[in-house]
Amino acid sequence: MIDIIAAKLNLQAESSSWQEYRVCLGDLAQHPLIHSLNDFGHHLPFSRLDHSLHVSYLAYTACKRMGLDFQSAARGGLLHDFFFYDSRVTKPARGIHCICHPDIALENAERHFSLNRIERDIILKHMWPVTIIPPMFRESYVVTILDKYCALREVAVLGSRLGPSSPETNRT
Repeated sequence: MIDIIAAKLNLQAESSSWQEYRVCLGDLAQHPLIHSLNDFGHHLPFSRLDHSLHVSYLAYTACKRMGLDFQSAARGGLLHDFFFYDSRVTKPARGIHCICHPDIALENAERHFSLNRIERDIILKHMWPVTIIPPMFRESYVVTILDKYCALREVAVLGSRLGPSSPETNRT
């Protein structure tokens, strides 16, 4: 699964780095609910799983370079959008998606996995500054920034595929 996102995004890493990253994810990597995120579009053509892995891996590498808790960053990055509805079709029962989905993701993650304080903060605060309360940990800021970077990169990939001559832009 990790190799797929690396190929889609042209990420390059040594095999030892991939192995260490896989170890960081531990119990998450093989859980069927994590894999089910592949069924939800996010920034098309990327699924929510693609996006979450992208954020997770880049947070892992950034935090490792900065001497931070890279395992928590990798796990929190993977779980930051751990909700199971299509936000373009279904609206959450309690509020606006961009504000309430971190709470939903945290509830889901806590139901299925053991989380530490940093991982909880990453999931809950990744939409800052849209959500008012800022992150408590440096790792949370890293994931928050990389979430926005990854979203922009994924949308740019889509935009580059929707050039002036593509069928999607010529619909009437």
